[in-house]
Amino acid sequence: MNKELAPSGEAIFRYEERKEDFTLASGNDEAIKVISEHVEKYIGEIDGVYHEIISDLVHLDIIIVKPTKGKNYYTLVTCGMSNLPMTVPEGADNFRFAELVICLPSEWKMSDEAFKQDENYWPILWLKKLARFPHEYQTWLYHAHTIPNGDPAQPFAPNTEFSGMILSIPTTVDDANGFFTLELANGNRIHFFSLIPIYTKEMDFKLKKGADALIEKLEQAGVNEIVDLKRKSVCKTSFWKF
Repeated sequence: MNKELAPSGEAIFRYEERKEDFTLASGNDEAIKVISEHVEKYIGEIDGVYHEIISDLVHLDIIIVKPTKGKNYYTLVTCGMSNLPMTVPEGADNFRFAELVICLPSEWKMSDEAFKQDENYWPILWLKKLARFPHEYQTWLYHAHTIPNGDPAQPFAPNTEFSGMILSIPTTVDDANGFFTLELANGNRIHFFSLIPIYTKEMDFKLKKGADALIEKLEQAGVNEIVDLKRKSVCKTSFWKF
């Protein structure tokens, strides 16, 4: 892992390819139960789970809550990222455990056959990729962290120009504060961060102006974890080129 500073003064981390061998992981039944109950309490009835067959480092499932009249979108939540603690900086011990959330429009193609195509599968792929990322590279993920799709960043799929993700606090949940933190019986806390797909121009803006400035622009534009393939970039000018 190499660290450098962006023009904003914030750190940029570049990670070398993982060299460790595959480490077989199995699911944690108690964690699955507790996380599932948390999802049903704050989001809605679980319609299904995409189970991982063979898992490296952590066993990752994706919990699915179907669209309803009040919430016309799918909600996808990882279950298993929090099976291991992340490697957090000093003073951030309360944020060692996390899970991730993203929402998809009701018309999104949600079938095994559809997921054979990148334009349908990329949100699920990135949930799993980022849920495993901290454990692969002995690092952590937190609010306002951004992760590009490559260097230089490339679009996730042919149907979108989104090329990175930013972590935020879920806003599609009625009780966002209650949902964000799940306190376990052993005293550990799991935090549920949303994933928001962003454009290269938006990542460039963050490097130039900082994470808070980008988050503010996204909030002002009403951008949240519901994927909107038609949304426009909140940043008009590209400030930084790689």
